[in-house]
Amino acid sequence: MLKHIKPTLTASLLAAMFSLPSMAAELEKIHFLIPGGAGGGWDMTARGTGDVLMKTHLIDSVSYQNLSGGGGGKAIAHLIETADRQEDTLMVNSTPIVVRSLSGVFPQSFRDLTPVAATVADYGALVVSGDSKYNSWEDVVADFKNDPKNVKIAGGSARGSMDHLVAAAAFKGQGLDPKAVRYVAYDAGGKAMAALLSGETQLLSTGLGEVLEMSRNGQVKVLAITAPKRLESAPDIPTLGDYNNPTVFANWRGFFAAPGVSQEKVDEWNAALSKMYTTDEWKVVRDRNGWIDTYKADKEFFAFLEDQEKQMGDLMRELGFLK
Repeated sequence: MLKHIKPTLTASLLAAMFSLPSMAAELEKIHFLIPGGAGGGWDMTARGTGDVLMKTHLIDSVSYQNLSGGGGGKAIAHLIETADRQEDTLMVNSTPIVVRSLSGVFPQSFRDLTPVAATVADYGALVVSGDSKYNSWEDVVADFKNDPKNVKIAGGSARGSMDHLVAAAAFKGQGLDPKAVRYVAYDAGGKAMAALLSGETQLLSTGLGEVLEMSRNGQVKVLAITAPKRLESAPDIPTLGDYNNPTVFANWRGFFAAPGVSQEKVDEWNAALSKMYTTDEWKVVRDRNGWIDTYKADKEFFAFLEDQEKQMGDLMRELGFLK
């Protein structure tokens, strides 16, 4: 009897031993720090990434913390001040970390953190409610030409920051005065969307990923996006270029760690993120949100941030947001 059991046990143990490496997750845990409220682009990026990492067994556990305030500055300050307790934390951010540093909304910049990876890009979208009188970008431009005060524009970021810049650049691209734009700032995309749907504002400047599903079910109409050409995931949505407007803009999103995090830890995060990109689960999330893959690991990401700082500074000066 024992002679029959022993080989079976040995075979089972060997099978278990050889199966362990393939089942082991890349990472034990990530705590995602989100500088804005629920429903915004940062929130969707962090939760979408965490969800895919879990579904593909690249990580054992994820947690999330929304910490809005100060145009994202509250979360940045928190990450820096508590750096010694944040070895498993990734903070999501995007172009605003460059814009708000340039405009002095907060004193820190990306140099005070540890850039880990850029992951996606999201094009700007100019959006109206489903029952809006506007049916095209041309309708909005005509109303703006008649009286700029007729068009109040909501955004989920502070005045002079990205949502404002995109709207101002879009009107400038029509040969109109970008300084005449009536921009109303809200705390993250969810509140800006509520303002649009309630009629507080006539237009919303946001990321396409935040509104694509809502446009598919008719809650909103996306009048134009800032992509260089129409997207495969949204072929019916025109670009500003379709209206002979030269404005093109992509908002990257990515992740930062606390200052002082080891290169070994950064490499571990990038190993997991780069594997995530190859999965079918990621492709579903990416296409559902109209995102573009723009993966850049830490060193390439840092060089990209330095370059964008110059580009955004030039644009902000041109539009009158910086002296």
